[in-house]
Order: sequence, then structure tokens, then C-alpha cells
Amino acid sequence: MVILPAALAFDMDYAHWLNEHQRLINDLRSGLNSHLGDSELRILVESVMAHYDEVFKLKSIGVKADAFHMLSGMWKTPAERCFMWLGGFRSSELLKILGNHLEPLTDQQLMGICNLQQSSQQAEDALSQGMEALQQALVDTLSSACLGPTASGNVADYMSQMAIAMSKLATLENFLHQADLLRHQTLQQMHRILTTRQAARALLVFSDYNLRLRALSSLWLARPRN
Repeated sequence: MVILPAALAFDMDYAHWLNEHQRLINDLRSGLNSHLGDSELRILVESVMAHYDEVFKLKSIGVKADAFHMLSGMWKTPAERCFMWLGGFRSSELLKILGNHLEPLTDQQLMGICNLQQSSQQAEDALSQGMEALQQALVDTLSSACLGPTASGNVADYMSQMAIAMSKLATLENFLHQADLLRHQTLQQMHRILTTRQAARALLVFSDYNLRLRALSSLWLARPRN
């Protein structure tokens, strides 16, 4: 039995997830365009939402196996990585993108989306500040004595500093988990706020946006280099 490196295993699982996601999105698009009834359309919407549950489970496993790989976003295309935040999309940006495509919304829905965007932004700011503090703590720890174990520095001190740095890195996993939890909850709350047809359009808009980012990456990589 061949055991794949954690990063490669995740990349392969994500590629399979992405293919299935596109199939579900195509079904949803066909259902919306063919004016399916709400009950039939709801089944398609729920299928896409359940599939998002799967990718967050995959990412949770990926973070435990290789947090740096998940943070780097190397499983995404270059254009997607350009807009990444803590291993994925910003919930607040998702809501901004959708805001221009979901009219008409009731006053209650508008308030719900506005409150969700505000709470998402606050949570993102808190996590970003936490990441900055973690990075600074690592810099302080690793630079407190720049002598390696083979230099004149004390080997025990060096190993102690590295142990402290390793313990701080455990916090990185927590930040990535919290960021994905925020993304997951934003999708779920958005789904609850919107009607079935609005939710279907929202899922299509979000999927199309990511598809265009991937297309942009392909065009960029294939551009003439004179």
C-alpha cells in the first residue's frame, strides 16, 4: 500500500471535490434556467451545500496534516491565491460579491446580510490580528539568539527556543480552523437568509467568480513572454 504525502493526498482529494462541485453547479444552473419548482430546486441547492460541507472536512484533515500547505494555498491557482486569506476566501468579500446579484431583497434580508457582513469582517479582523501577533512572536523567539547548535551557543538553549517556536506554531492550526469555521458558517447563514432561488443564484455567482479566477490564471500562465 502506497502512502501519499499529506499535501499531495489533499491536492488529489480537492481536485476530485472540485470536479464533483462543477457537476453539481451545472445541474443547479440547468435547474434554475429550466424554471424548476422550489421543491426540486431546493434539492439541488442542498446538494451543493452538502458538498461544501465535504470540502471543509477535507480541509480540517489537511490542516492537521500540513498547516503550512493549507496556509500557502498551493492547491489553488495563482489568481485564487492572490485573493486568499488564511487558506481560503474572505467571508466579507463573498458577501460583497453576492450583494450585487441578489436583488430584490426584503428589508429583513438586507438587514440579515448587512449584519452577517459586519460580524464576518469583525471576526476576520480579529483572526488577522492574531496571525500578526503569532508571526511577531515567532520572529521574537527565533531571533532571540541567532546562534545555531553547532556554533558557540548553548545547545540546550537552542533546543528550548525551537521547542517554544513549535508550541507557538500549534496556534496556526487553530487560526486556520477558525477561518474555515467562519467561511462555513457564513455560507450556512447566507443560505438561511435567502429564498431557495436566491440561494441558487448566490451559489452560481460564487462558483462563476472562482471559475473566472481559475481561467484568469490559465490565461496569465499561457501569456506570450517576449
